Amino acid sequence: MLRRSPDLWLFLLVAFGLSWLFTLPVWLSDTPVGTPLFTVAGLAMMFTPTLGVLAVRLYTRRLGDPASGREWAVRTGLSAGGSRGRVFALIALAWFGVPVLVVAATALSAALGLFSVDLREFSLFRQGLAAVPGGQPPVEIGVLLAAQLASMLLVAPLINSVAAFGEEWGWRGWLLPRLMPLGTGRALLVSGVIWGLWHFPLTLRGYNYPELGAWAAPMFIVFCVAFGALLGWLRLRSGSVWPAVVGHGSLNASAGLMLLIGDAADPPVFAVAGITGLLGSVLLAVVSALLFAYRPVERPVPAAVT
Repeated sequence: MLRRSPDLWLFLLVAFGLSWLFTLPVWLSDTPVGTPLFTVAGLAMMFTPTLGVLAVRLYTRRLGDPASGREWAVRTGLSAGGSRGRVFALIALAWFGVPVLVVAATALSAALGLFSVDLREFSLFRQGLAAVPGGQPPVEIGVLLAAQLASMLLVAPLINSVAAFGEEWGWRGWLLPRLMPLGTGRALLVSGVIWGLWHFPLTLRGYNYPELGAWAAPMFIVFCVAFGALLGWLRLRSGSVWPAVVGHGSLNASAGLMLLIGDAADPPVFAVAGITGLLGSVLLAVVSALLFAYRPVERPVPAAVT
């Protein structure tokens, strides 16, 4: 299948090639994680899968693809799918359900002794604030914490969904349906591994798991497969990419919960605890398996097969 799929290879070439190109300044300047340049490079990188989709569209049009713009939009998930009610319901589920999973992973981590909570002084949050230029803001820590939590749930998912769309139109909108001839399970596995490999320009620098260094790269593939399965279910169940976009945005908005309630004297090991750690990946895999078992999905028509 892959050897005779120039559209697939073109998509991967653009998404991966541009991701390394956009992050090249980070590597050339040896920029550490968390700096403005690293953040800007990572943000630009998020739109490379969408550029890959557009490259495929131009390529297939030149080959005489008769699909109209509307048909292409439907096949890549830009429409409301077969049922607008289901799409909006799944958007709401993604928006508020993903933070529930983040809280569940955090609570399980604490219960299993993998994460130390400080709900009195919020010392890890204070430590993070002290590291920001300007120091501690003139606001009580409780008020600031409440504002952060409210933003995580109500505002940040929407804001983060803008950049998340840059990824999701490529990974779940175009790539996942393109791989569905492999079967649902294999398509989810392959797309999740590809998604994890695509993160290498950042994760090889220790992104997400600073305690692992370059080993963060293969570690993050595990999370991408688990979370990608959940996003894949949202895409396939709805027939639309928008629930996956919001789910991705909601995860990016709420994944830092441990940084707000953690203990600075015993900081979390992100490779193990929380939603992006091993425990979180197991939780996401279990939830995804249950969803696929009890809420079946339909196989979409790929946008291009050449």
